[in-house]
Amino acid sequence: MLSFSCRFIVNVPVLEQMNQILHILFIFLPFLWALGTLPPPDALLLWAVEQVLAFGLGGSSMSTHLQLLVMFTISAGTAVLSYFIPSTIGVVLFMTGLGFLLSLNLSGIVEGKSKTFLGDSDQQFGWKECLLYSIMFSLALLEAGLLHHYSGYSQVSKNCSQAIVGYMLMMLLLILWILREIQSVYIFGIFRNPFYPKDVQVVTVFLEKQKKLLWIGAVRRILLTLVSPFAVIAFLSLDSALQGLHSVSVSIGFTRAFRMVWQNTENALLESAIVSAVHMLIADTDSWWNRSLDTGIRLLLVGIMWDRLIQFISKLRFAVTVLLASWTEKKQHRKTTTTLCVLNIVFSPFVLVVIILSTLLSSPLLPLFTLPVFLVGFPRPVQSWPGAVGTAACVCADTVYYYQMVPRLTAALQTAMAAGGLGFLLPGSHYLGRFQDRLIWIMILERGYAYCYINIKGLELQETSCHTAEAQRVDEVFESAFQQEYPKVCSLNEHFGNVLTPCTVLPVKMYSDARNVLSGIIDSHENLKEFKDDLVKVLVWMLIQYCSKRPSLRENIHKTETKGEPPLIILPALSTSPPRSLEDTDSLNSDTFDDWSDNIFDDEPTIKKRKEEKMQFKVLPSTNLPIPGSVDSQSVDGHSTHTVPKNDLYRTILLGFPAIDKGKREDIPSTPLLEFTCSHSRILSLPEEWQSNSILNSKMKEMSSLFPEDWYQFVLRHLECFHSEEKSSSILDEIAKDKVLKNLYVQTVMTCYFSLFGIDNMTPSPGQILRVYNGVLPWSSALDWLTEKPELFQLALKAFRYTLKLMVDKASLGPIEDFEELNNCLKEYESNWYIGLVSDEKWKEAILEEKPCLFSLGYDPNMGVYTGRVLTLQELLIHIGQLNAEAVRGQWANLSWELLYATNDDEERYSIQAHPLLLRNLTVQAADPPLGYPIFSSKPLPVHLY
Repeated sequence: MLSFSCRFIVNVPVLEQMNQILHILFIFLPFLWALGTLPPPDALLLWAVEQVLAFGLGGSSMSTHLQLLVMFTISAGTAVLSYFIPSTIGVVLFMTGLGFLLSLNLSGIVEGKSKTFLGDSDQQFGWKECLLYSIMFSLALLEAGLLHHYSGYSQVSKNCSQAIVGYMLMMLLLILWILREIQSVYIFGIFRNPFYPKDVQVVTVFLEKQKKLLWIGAVRRILLTLVSPFAVIAFLSLDSALQGLHSVSVSIGFTRAFRMVWQNTENALLESAIVSAVHMLIADTDSWWNRSLDTGIRLLLVGIMWDRLIQFISKLRFAVTVLLASWTEKKQHRKTTTTLCVLNIVFSPFVLVVIILSTLLSSPLLPLFTLPVFLVGFPRPVQSWPGAVGTAACVCADTVYYYQMVPRLTAALQTAMAAGGLGFLLPGSHYLGRFQDRLIWIMILERGYAYCYINIKGLELQETSCHTAEAQRVDEVFESAFQQEYPKVCSLNEHFGNVLTPCTVLPVKMYSDARNVLSGIIDSHENLKEFKDDLVKVLVWMLIQYCSKRPSLRENIHKTETKGEPPLIILPALSTSPPRSLEDTDSLNSDTFDDWSDNIFDDEPTIKKRKEEKMQFKVLPSTNLPIPGSVDSQSVDGHSTHTVPKNDLYRTILLGFPAIDKGKREDIPSTPLLEFTCSHSRILSLPEEWQSNSILNSKMKEMSSLFPEDWYQFVLRHLECFHSEEKSSSILDEIAKDKVLKNLYVQTVMTCYFSLFGIDNMTPSPGQILRVYNGVLPWSSALDWLTEKPELFQLALKAFRYTLKLMVDKASLGPIEDFEELNNCLKEYESNWYIGLVSDEKWKEAILEEKPCLFSLGYDPNMGVYTGRVLTLQELLIHIGQLNAEAVRGQWANLSWELLYATNDDEERYSIQAHPLLLRNLTVQAADPPLGYPIFSSKPLPVHLY
């Protein structure tokens, strides 16, 4: 198109030169594409918009692409409108007001209003923030208008006043810099901060020593958010360039300057101080700096140069780290890397040109396969990835730990960021947090007045060899900074060459994960004997607690009292036994532990195939139709009926047995109608469907001696189900004396006991304990009955797990002295513990509900030991360090280039192997899927900095 136009346009040398340059550039386009230097259209557009918004209009990169485009449009419109305002004071007020409003968390304000409309009390933008921002807005307009009006009187007084304000800005910048560096463990990342607490291993000690730092942080926050903006506004309002007719440069420069006052106060203060210092040093008024540039453009140039200088230093450090690691690290050192290092030294000017070009374009410095071969990556926005933040993650069972931790971590980050403990908060900064086996990746997405948006990612907990090697280096870096005693006042950072620089420690309430070996406890014969006795007690306690908390029975208390008669209940007799056949005997004796393999790795218990052929006696459901051949219906309350009573749950129908003489009918278990001796016993009565005689009465009578009647009496008398203590004591005494109620509990408790252990009264093995804990029960005649009642099954399984935890506690903390201590211990389990399996959904729910403690039993097949895992919710310390942002962007650029251009998707490729200095494997994990695989990624989270 350009060559076609040049045919009809003569004497246009600029177009001819452009035509020649483009012809040469087009030749290299395929080569640049192969090197990954040409950006995709979407990345190029977003990068260009972000650069213009941040450096030309004073804004910030945004947390979403849509917000970026909307904010760019509004900011560009503000600069254009300021050019057409005829009044100088109107321009000043317009730029001051719009600069303040556009720097606020506008998306948070919209969300806060919507939450208020929906009735959510936890709103992000309340009336206090609205009042504060209104006062700040009014004061800013008042100051800018008055100072601009004052500066129009005298040229001498105006220059003198602006110079005085310039000195104030330099002093304020120095104070803020000192206060910020005091908050971090290292000054400049090199020297140990003597004011930082030395003992950071204990939370209480650290918080006590940190109070002074928090007071210093509060002073810094006041100076930064309340004093510095008005000081910079004073400097800008007194400038002479605002007194005359506005040009394009004035509109762009001062629109950006008044916006930067609020959008990034620290950078605005730095730029204003540098411009003031340069103006004082260059006394010649005819110099290009003073003659051709106004203050707004000077601030713009200083801002761009400062940003590019920081990028150049970071990229240079990254290149030197890659070069030195390739030479010094044994695992990285190869013959080819030696050659590459020599070539880098020989062609160092060319390498320097590549770094400078990457800096000017604000694009990543791409180390090819993370070797010392450097290319210029294509320019891309700060977010680096095309998708929305927080929409993709490789979710697994461990993700829930990050879900619980992130809200509290965000609150702790708010305190540290506001105090200055994390240094300059610039979009694109990366931080790494470490606690036990958890690695937290934090990225700043957006920065504005007294707020920023961050993204938090959680890396995998199941460590591979590469993951472990780099995690150990991270631990070494943090331990040398926070846990070692330094004899000197200002010690040096031992890991200065690492891409990770320790910053501070954050107290966060989260779960500590302790894993213990239970060998010697779970396989102790004495402990297993006590386990059986304790299980019966825990079952009694569990069922009584369940019945006492049922609201449906409490509602029927008044109905029972008004009738004045105790309720009737049908109870199976314990004195008789049904006829036993060979099949029945075989099912009771052989289908217990003998047919239940002790192989703890089986998923299901082993049950004989002959089970389907055996006759199992089950309770027939109640029906309104007579059953031919069944036992005649009994009368209830003196009224005969031709239907089976609904409460007759224990009627046994004998099918397939030989005829029995009439004189021997008493051997059949009878179902007499029994009355509660206490009218209030119905409160604690078991559900009718739980009352069963699925176990042979002779066996039940034999095993009922295991029932702890004294413990049963104790638990009943210590219930808290009545409001009045005096009335409660007397009622519970009456209930405890009710033998009918006790027999009900004997039947149900012992049936559950048989279901968990089997009929044979044998001491269980550790493998059997683990299987039942995992919900795999041995088959017995009572198992089918129990599994048909899911709620009772869960209660029995819960009692079994409580008993196991009780056995572990008794072995580690000492025996239980009396019933009172046992009762308190079980109450503690119920209120503050979740005891179950890590794979259960309730385990995740307990973590999200922040249950104080969690316990799980496991088995390590590699070591052949039983293990216990205990999670405890407490305030713990997370180590936070700042990563070299250019190292992260460079490795991400190499990852993108390698997978998209070189199509190297080998899972064992060299570029993702462990690299302790670069943290290469962890950096690859933190990339967005499908290139990376973090197990958790949050949506943009607002952090308020006031």
